[in-house]
Amino acid sequence: MEKLSRKLLWSLEEYAVERESFRRRVIIHKQARRVALSTHATLLFEDFLTMKYQVQEMLRVERIFEPSAIEEEIAAYNPLIPDGSNWKATLLFEYPDPELRAKSLSRLQGIEHRVWVDVQGFPPHFAIANEDLDRTNASKTAAVHFLRFEFTPEEIDAMRSQQSVRLGIDHDAMLCETSLDESVGQSLFEDFAEPEPQR
Repeated sequence: MEKLSRKLLWSLEEYAVERESFRRRVIIHKQARRVALSTHATLLFEDFLTMKYQVQEMLRVERIFEPSAIEEEIAAYNPLIPDGSNWKATLLFEYPDPELRAKSLSRLQGIEHRVWVDVQGFPPHFAIANEDLDRTNASKTAAVHFLRFEFTPEEIDAMRSQQSVRLGIDHDAMLCETSLDESVGQSLFEDFAEPEPQR
């Protein structure tokens, strides 16, 4: 799967010209890759386009133009781009009220390890969470986590054959599940490597 590189990024001057149209494109793209697990928990599935936007925005805000610093940003965000056998997602816990957010996050410790995916006909399995660093401490969990959902070739084939997919959370403080919408599924299936041609 395609990963970010300096040659695939705009310079700061080029991005100033491209930013508005690119931003509109990314907003529409993200809408087709967002799954609401509950009122307060959302998965945003990342890919090359969403990560390119994140890097371009970071370079713009920080006024980064030195090659070595750009490479550091690329190295930080490339792991969030799918590798052909998985989905990568940002898990967001959203509470408009700060007091409710603090209280809720204190009850959701470890929840990032309880997010699951279930492809019809296969056992459900839990996402791999926060491979860069732990985002839960003794008093609370973070409002943002990074997840990887890994799939077998058989599961990928089943999804391509229109088998249903469910996602959910199995945590004492938050039990929820939802079915993957067809339009979202079509976008996420593009994260998988193309199957090898039959010989």
